[in-house]
Amino acid sequence: MRVTLTIALSGLLAAPPAAYAASLDINVEIPKLNVAEYHRPYVAVWIEDAGQKSAANLSVWYQQTANAEGHGTKWLPDLRQWWRKSGRTLQVPVDGVTGPTRPAGKHALGFSDSQPQLRGLPAGQYTLVVEAVREVGGRELLKIPFEWKGKAGNGTAQGQSELGLVTLAIKP
Repeated sequence: MRVTLTIALSGLLAAPPAAYAASLDINVEIPKLNVAEYHRPYVAVWIEDAGQKSAANLSVWYQQTANAEGHGTKWLPDLRQWWRKSGRTLQVPVDGVTGPTRPAGKHALGFSDSQPQLRGLPAGQYTLVVEAVREVGGRELLKIPFEWKGKAGNGTAQGQSELGLVTLAIKP
């Protein structure tokens, strides 16, 4: 009887803590545009709470080197929604959040609840927001609602100009 009890208890304690980790997998497509003057877009990816306030900055892509027009941070306010909600309060660069602009193609982002961006995010209803703006181009904003730390889920949003397909997969 002691052996049975010991085996049963050890089975409860053996479950790895990572099995309970929640994660967000995001894919952002930047379409290839056939235009005379092409510039890579600035892109911001963030989470808004139910009150449409910024809950977490996930990724911001911008020009990180200086050129004849100045340093890329000068143009971050062109990401209007992101800038108004949280961008103007950030001291860029932010480790693990900011990075260089990306070329046309599909770009995968992954975040777990053990990373700083999601560590303090309480369970609830949220919206993933992706905003893109391009010099001599357009502006586009896509939103995908989701529930955090509830259940697994998927969401998609299709862009029309500056963004292609954006997908979100939630793993509880």
